[in-house]
Amino acid sequence: MHEMECRVLSIQSHVVRGYVGNKSASFPLQVLGFEVDSINSVQFSNHTGYAHWKGQVLTADELHVLYEGLQLNNVNHYDYVLTGYTRDTSFLEMVVDIVQELKRQNPNLVYVCDPVLGDHGSMYVPENLHPVYKGKVVPVADIITPNQFEAELLTGKKISTVKEAVEVMDLLHAMGPDTVVITSSDLPSSLGENYLIALGSQKKIKPDGTKVTQRIRMEIPKVDAVFVGTGDLFAAMLLAWTHHHPNDLKMACEKTVSVMHHVIKRTISCAKAMAGDGKKPSAAQLELRMVQSKKDIENPEIVIQATVL
Repeated sequence: MHEMECRVLSIQSHVVRGYVGNKSASFPLQVLGFEVDSINSVQFSNHTGYAHWKGQVLTADELHVLYEGLQLNNVNHYDYVLTGYTRDTSFLEMVVDIVQELKRQNPNLVYVCDPVLGDHGSMYVPENLHPVYKGKVVPVADIITPNQFEAELLTGKKISTVKEAVEVMDLLHAMGPDTVVITSSDLPSSLGENYLIALGSQKKIKPDGTKVTQRIRMEIPKVDAVFVGTGDLFAAMLLAWTHHHPNDLKMACEKTVSVMHHVIKRTISCAKAMAGDGKKPSAAQLELRMVQSKKDIENPEIVIQATVL
């Protein structure tokens, strides 16, 4: 039986060494059977958490030229678009143009967007990106993966309870996306302060035409280390597992978060072993152990359960 190929256009950063952006997303998606076409928004030697980095940045015009090449050959046909960290408004606006054009080609295209703005109360992209995400990007997105700070920023509403989080997710739905996952929050967990809460909400139309919203929460063990590229892996895995479980956000999130858990756990134990007794692992030692986690990506043991709200 010839299986129809599922093709993803991923517009993200590229690093020579390590795992962020496209390097974090491509391998896991390919392992799960997706064709991944990458446009590298930057090409850096390594991520910017190292002492040094060098490289080039793709401009909006250069992005357009690459897309034009695909268009001229009539291979601009995609099932998914995936985007993450961007620093430039004109580049982001060009991404929106491309998504809209691809949706004209394929009305069923799903745009998965990680609206990267900042975390823990401060922005780490230029502030002029905020109105572009809010006014242009989120309205064409189908699945978004903001953290609490980004969800608050996009809706202008603070979250201090699960009820408020649900209200924020509903506001985000009203802006466009049918699937919203708040990947991390400061809400207190019933399991104690070593856990953080993630929340998800998916709007669906049942076969009889009625609209329903499935909402879930997850308690995720906190990790005592700073990783880079985990958000990119999360968005890629959510794309994959919502594709495989289109009407079951609970299962899709459980698999996504379980993959994250396995990859991070492996990364920590390897990094600690490399750093030696009681020494703090370096940025290079904390690079995600992606290739080593191939089996966990393909078939994750479910280690974190979601609760339906």
